[in-house]
Amino acid sequence: MSHIRGRFKKAADKLVNEYTASIPFDWRLYPYDIAGSIAHVKMLAKQGIISDKEAKTIINGLTAIKEEIERGKFQFKPELEDIHMNIEARLLEKVGEVGGKLHTARSRNDQVALDMRLFARDAISNTLAQLKELQRALISLAEANKDVIIPGYTHLQPAQPVLLAHHLLAYFEMLQRDVDRFSDCLKRTDVMPLGSGALAGVTYDIDREFVAKELDFSQLSQNSMDAVSDRDFVLEYEAAAGLCMMHLSRLAEEVILWSSAEFNFIELDEAYATGSSIMPQKKNPDVAELARGKTGRVYGNLMALLTTMKALPLSYNKDMQEDKEGLFDTVDTLLSTVEVFTGMVETLKVKSENARRAVERGYILATDLADYLVKKGEAFRTAHALVARLVSYAMEKNKSLLKLSLAEYKKFSPLFEQDVYSITAESSIAARDVVGGTAPRQVARALATAKKTIGDSKRGK
Repeated sequence: MSHIRGRFKKAADKLVNEYTASIPFDWRLYPYDIAGSIAHVKMLAKQGIISDKEAKTIINGLTAIKEEIERGKFQFKPELEDIHMNIEARLLEKVGEVGGKLHTARSRNDQVALDMRLFARDAISNTLAQLKELQRALISLAEANKDVIIPGYTHLQPAQPVLLAHHLLAYFEMLQRDVDRFSDCLKRTDVMPLGSGALAGVTYDIDREFVAKELDFSQLSQNSMDAVSDRDFVLEYEAAAGLCMMHLSRLAEEVILWSSAEFNFIELDEAYATGSSIMPQKKNPDVAELARGKTGRVYGNLMALLTTMKALPLSYNKDMQEDKEGLFDTVDTLLSTVEVFTGMVETLKVKSENARRAVERGYILATDLADYLVKKGEAFRTAHALVARLVSYAMEKNKSLLKLSLAEYKKFSPLFEQDVYSITAESSIAARDVVGGTAPRQVARALATAKKTIGDSKRGK
């Protein structure tokens, strides 16, 4: 670190070097750091701050360094602290003293802000693309099972029959809100901070618009102090990721329940399940369980950075080095979870007969019986109470509603007629023909809208 210790006469303690070094994790910013440096050098030459020849030498050196890293030939040195100094030191070795001109009109503060925004922008793009694939898998599963009826639950108790497709499309809606959030986050991530210097701007005649165009940024930061100390875009990504993981965790819980022997509505493909080390009969939904568990670490990364940022005065502080590991982990966790869920959804099999038996064995049509009485003139609250007593009676007799005789029905209300037996799971579903309802016509419309949505959605930058 002697090359950046400046006024200090004493070398940093070895433990300090190890403690402050970020190269063990920020090495993965190398493509963004090099891309930013190349754009910066081109601007310096354009403005006459360095010569075209010097710029060409530096760019060739940076390109060669990138190739070294990608071939695994680059030696990262912890004593050089971070990815920026590792690349700059290697550049000096390769091209000589001219490499020292790379850092003209630039600080590591605006440099790292640039690298993080470039990384986050790509992460958002990849996230949006993978969410679209999971949405597509949900649509395909829904379409393949569009006539399958399952119990809908509240409080994890059978409530009313619904189409499986309707249930699956609920997760499509959740993921679409995630898509909207990440897309919105992209707007505030797509801001070019280079040119802010350490905190107050730079004294050179630079062209920030040129650099922004080179790096495909849509806007420039407007305050240098804010630009070098802003990590809102990281927090926004982590917050959106936390919500998305919450949605995936809910889906994971459904998969875990539905694949259990007690529900037995679905069967997971063997490629997305594991066995037991001691119980040979087991087929465990480990993918879903692990996703449910990993949700907590994504929440933790968000809380860690919120806590780090909450009391920082302007502008840059070393605390902000803690932004990277959490973001990298969140991106890796979310993308791998979405990808593996896509495969799991694409390969699972629906056991429609078991779902149908679950619909028929309870008293899931009780609300429809109450609605039946209301349509014959009874007040809803009275109808609700009558049907509640009717269900209690049926349970005592160990009979399903369909097995009750008309005489038994009439004990509870003279309004019951022979047409009460026309109330079925199919009629219950068909009756809910309102926008957002589970009726086949509405679900078909929702499927068409969902397909149009992912067809029209555009990948991030």
